Amino acid sequence: MESLLKQGRSLCPFLKRSSPTTLRMLSTRTTSTGISALAVAGKRCPVIGKTMRRVARTYVAPTTTRKAKMATVETVHINAGVGVVDLSKGVEACPHISATAAAMNKSASSVLKSKTSIIQPSEDVNTPYSYESFYQHELDKKHADKSYRYFNNINRLAAEFPKAHTAKEEERVTVWCSNDYLGMSKHPKVVKSMIDTLTRYGAGAGGTRNIAGHNRHAEALEKSLASLHRMESALVFSSCFVANDATLATLGSKLPGCVILSDSSNHASMIQGIRHSLAKKMVFKHNDVADLRAKLESIPKNVPKIIAFESVYSMCGSIGPIEEICDLAEEFGALTFLDEVHAVGMYGPTGAGVAEHLDFEAHVSGQYARKPITSRIDIITGTLGKAYGVVGGYIAGSARLVDTIRSLAPGFIFTTTLPPAVMAGATTAIEHQKAHNGDRVLQQLHTRQLKSRLDDVGIPVVPGPSHIIPVLVGSAEKAKAASDELLREHDIYVQSINYPTVPVGQERLRITPTPAHGAREQEVLVEALEKVWEKFGLRRVRDWEVVGGRAGVGEKGVEARPIWTDEQVGLRKKGGVKVEQQKVEEAFRPVEVAAAA
Repeated sequence: MESLLKQGRSLCPFLKRSSPTTLRMLSTRTTSTGISALAVAGKRCPVIGKTMRRVARTYVAPTTTRKAKMATVETVHINAGVGVVDLSKGVEACPHISATAAAMNKSASSVLKSKTSIIQPSEDVNTPYSYESFYQHELDKKHADKSYRYFNNINRLAAEFPKAHTAKEEERVTVWCSNDYLGMSKHPKVVKSMIDTLTRYGAGAGGTRNIAGHNRHAEALEKSLASLHRMESALVFSSCFVANDATLATLGSKLPGCVILSDSSNHASMIQGIRHSLAKKMVFKHNDVADLRAKLESIPKNVPKIIAFESVYSMCGSIGPIEEICDLAEEFGALTFLDEVHAVGMYGPTGAGVAEHLDFEAHVSGQYARKPITSRIDIITGTLGKAYGVVGGYIAGSARLVDTIRSLAPGFIFTTTLPPAVMAGATTAIEHQKAHNGDRVLQQLHTRQLKSRLDDVGIPVVPGPSHIIPVLVGSAEKAKAASDELLREHDIYVQSINYPTVPVGQERLRITPTPAHGAREQEVLVEALEKVWEKFGLRRVRDWEVVGGRAGVGEKGVEARPIWTDEQVGLRKKGGVKVEQQKVEEAFRPVEVAAAA
């Protein structure tokens, strides 16, 4: 199907507008009536719409092809720059129609096969459905396509960070894939705050925010978050998955005729919220401002619309074009919904995220030559469970926006409040990171250092400007084998990432250095990765170059400069004077040790 889709996209002016990821997603997704979503999308094409509708309806290859009106088809081809195609023998003479129809036929057949492969009810109406057989069948499919998820027993040790023990307490492994990016889960200030709160107020909040669960800890945390993002108000949820789902579902369902424009690489929580909203959705190509503009231009300005996107995309490490999206939102009258989950605590002089980082020097000096990006974002969502080391999620925005979600979102109203100790620990972590930049700098230095080491030996890193290091494997089975080998033979834990988290063929190991992953830990990791790559015959950068590259690896012209500049991490002083990394690390470590005391 890939080759057919590529052929169709290369010739068809309509398919050109859709990414391969979008086409794959549409071809495997069905509507409530069982029709391929790709077939539904194909109906919009003036050239092949009639053919596609027939294919979707019958699920069989067409035996005859209706002749389209010659003048209409020729006009479409000429206007699209394709040229004149001899259609005297029917539309099948057009190569891109034929290729696309073939792809659709294959897609439709795949959908039919998928529908018939599930466990169907018995023909005997008195025989109960076999639920256990259904469960087993679904699990068998996950095992067959190598996307079944395995959980490793990893117990991170606060006193030995980044070490952990496995199921056997005497065993030690080094964790290289935790989202506890700055090690705040074991920070003495955070731990003390949680213990003191737990001792005084007990383990649980006692109810929802409306019934016995609203307290001083919630108020202090929301005040701290609003201040962090320079917003009027904030609202805390049990997780950012819930925050994203509840907020998008509420706004999308309440705003009349709302259209939500979503980046194609958005997190599942946003996708879920958009689905729950039942609002019209338009997916734009990942970080493609031109595609976003084209879609905005198709929507009347008076129609409510939300642009949903992320700052740091967690599996590829790319960073969203926040400023450009804000420009478009203001031009077309759209709300901006920015997910900063993997950025809060990690970017900006106070850890407010990438939106703050884009005006780094201005925020430090307090002198603004333009309107700060942070003040152009309508809704920011973030987490307390990554750089801040605890658990929970939140939104920040105007007072009216936050009050609207507080009053209308079931995901907030009917959920038990986070435990007081968790909220106290989160507030402590946020306030500490506001005042101390050292953890962020050390993490960025170690990220740069490790990327350089991996590049030196040809281990394929998906290029990106953030703190995330995705190492491309390209096979679900091999990615798991590599992860298992690292854990079993080298006492290193790096989780493999497979579909649907990443596209098929882009399976990877996701590495996230912390301030504690210094030169020695990096050396051990690189040596282990080299042995694993050699043992399993995994592709290195040069091998990806030979096959044309994938996910940015081995592709010409792909650059990814770190968002933290040399000046911001202390590697270059004013006037261009370079500073050795070792001296920078030494300068920051005493500050962090003193702060932890």
